[in-house]
Amino acid sequence: MTREQYILATQQNHLPRTENPQFYPVGIYGWRKRCLYFFVLLLLVTAIVNLAMTIWILKVMNFTVDGMGNLRVTKEGIRLEGISEFLLPLYVKEIHSRKDSPLVLQSDRNVTLNARNALGQLTGQLTVDAVEAQCKKFEVRAGEGGRVLFSANEEEITIGADRLKVTGTEGAVFGHSVETPHIRAEPSQDLKLESPTRSLIMEAPRGVQVSAAAGDFKATCRKELHLQSTEGEIFLNADTIRLGNLPVGSFSAVPPSSPAPQQTVYELCACPNGKLYLSPAGVGSTCHSSSSICLWH
Repeated sequence: MTREQYILATQQNHLPRTENPQFYPVGIYGWRKRCLYFFVLLLLVTAIVNLAMTIWILKVMNFTVDGMGNLRVTKEGIRLEGISEFLLPLYVKEIHSRKDSPLVLQSDRNVTLNARNALGQLTGQLTVDAVEAQCKKFEVRAGEGGRVLFSANEEEITIGADRLKVTGTEGAVFGHSVETPHIRAEPSQDLKLESPTRSLIMEAPRGVQVSAAAGDFKATCRKELHLQSTEGEIFLNADTIRLGNLPVGSFSAVPPSSPAPQQTVYELCACPNGKLYLSPAGVGSTCHSSSSICLWH
């Protein structure tokens, strides 16, 4: 012990002591202490309830390291298994189904698919209620990278299938011209081209061919049937050419008193307006003699 420590120790022992020392309490007492314990207990209960709710949510939502419930996060993106319901808009780049199952989009009202550009403007829309599509170009392909079966844009509609079959009772109705290289009916079925209230026009720069290989060809009209060739000729090639309901002119080279022989041969004559009529055949042409029939009709 050093000298200074000895002097201090002896001086403290000889100090006068007071007989009634005063003690001052240190800490929280009374109602403050009870409030503090109450808040600490409330905080502890809240923490326990929050922890229990967090564990319950994790258990119900099936949170795992890979994702949540049917939702799995993979390198390719997000994978959903089972039935999923979206209450708000869904923004994705691509939607694919599994290779062994189809992709089903179901709604109580309708399903609408929208495509927008970078400015948020609507560029394409597909509404699966009345199957309505709004887009600049619509294509249906046979498969991935396959040929185009159906294509539609503002200028034209292209059908790339081998056969177009219309099963409606009224057939196909076209409001304007139709351009096609071949028109053919089904086997054992008749082909009928009809215009109920207007004219039917078939045009081609190199000719129009109508062929009936194993049947009859019939053209019927209510008024005139015009066969016109501006530069060539009209060629009728058949074993028998019959013109029915032609008027017959009257011509007799025998005296009136003698009985008229039965006429079996006639001459085909033409009026200046193009109408045809028959005239009894004679040694020479009798068309001039019976030309008065052109004035009757």
